[in-house]
Parts: sequence; structure tokens; C-alpha cells
Amino acid sequence: MPLDLWLTFVAASTALLLIPGPTVLLVLSYALSQGRRVALASATGVALGDLIAMSASLLGLGALVLASATLFTLLKWIGAAYLVWMGLKLLLTPRIDGLETVATPDSTP
Repeated sequence: MPLDLWLTFVAASTALLLIPGPTVLLVLSYALSQGRRVALASATGVALGDLIAMSASLLGLGALVLASATLFTLLKWIGAAYLVWMGLKLLLTPRIDGLETVATPDSTP
């Protein structure tokens, strides 16, 4: 792949990443509910996932999947199984109370 085409792809991918969307809402909600450390970890995970997807696309995985309907179907089923596994894991994990109310001393005499 020529360098100018690769740089154009990276610039377009970066522009799309900067546009607010569901990912930004996810990180923002984590920042508000659980603090900066969790939000930073979420943002790092999102950036790493996007980097992996972009790299796989640059390496030709998209063209390979487009050329093979069987591979595309297999990839869809693997993704669906992963989402089901993540959902079951989330449902079966014991709940931990999130934000707790802080007891304030009663100021009435």
C-alpha cells in the first residue's frame, strides 16, 4: 500500500474516531459514575480496539472476508458467541453496590 494512501486512511480513521458517538458516551458515563481511573482505562481499551481493527483492515482482513462468504459467516458467529459469553458473564457476576450515599450529621438541635 502506498504511503500517501495509508496516511489518508489513518487521517480518515482518526477523524471518525474524534466524532462523538456511542463510545464517547460510554467513556463519559464511566467518568461520571466511576471516576477518572476507570474512564481512562475505558478510553485506552477503546483506542486499542480501534487500533487493532484499523490494523486488521490495513492488513487486508476486510478484503479476505469480502472474498469468502464462509469466512464472513464464521466471523459473525464467533462475534455473536463472544457477545453472548460477555452477557452471561455480566449477568452471573455478583452485584457490587456502586455509589453509596454519605451519611451527613443532622444539624437540627
